[in-house]
Amino acid sequence: MSTLHDAALPVDPAALIARASARGWWIATAESLTAGALVARLVDVPGASATIAGGAACYSYEAKTRVLGVDAELLATTGAVTADVATAMAEGALSLYGADLAISTTGVAGPGPDARGVAEGTVFLGLARRGRRTSTRELRLSGGRAQIRARTVDAALQLLDEALAEQQPPSSAPGR
Repeated sequence: MSTLHDAALPVDPAALIARASARGWWIATAESLTAGALVARLVDVPGASATIAGGAACYSYEAKTRVLGVDAELLATTGAVTADVATAMAEGALSLYGADLAISTTGVAGPGPDARGVAEGTVFLGLARRGRRTSTRELRLSGGRAQIRARTVDAALQLLDEALAEQQPPSSAPGR
């Protein structure tokens, strides 16, 4: 797991869409903290339908379990703001949408810590890639609820950009 603190991460969503489309890769999102803002940023780009498979905004534990297949016991034991939950969410979206890449967002936007005492600005991103091990990134962000959510979207775009910059494509991608 890598950790990132506040940073400006300007990534052009249009460049992501173009790169994924050129490779024939499909992208999916699984969003809690960002509640669909990430997939919205991606589909703001004309032509995004050529590469965006879909996005699941799963805010409640029940939705994370029912839609993404996140283990209910894991959520009950640890809460939603963990690397393990980010991993499960990303892997759930990869499977749900038959995508090549899936990214998840889970965290605490505030104000203040969550009910379990997880600090405001604690965020986990998960990146699942077909045929590869899922990775996570922990963020420690500041700036209040709206800014934390916006910075999370920026960081998720950065993580997708890094994955798309890799030379090796996902293996065994199903036909579309």
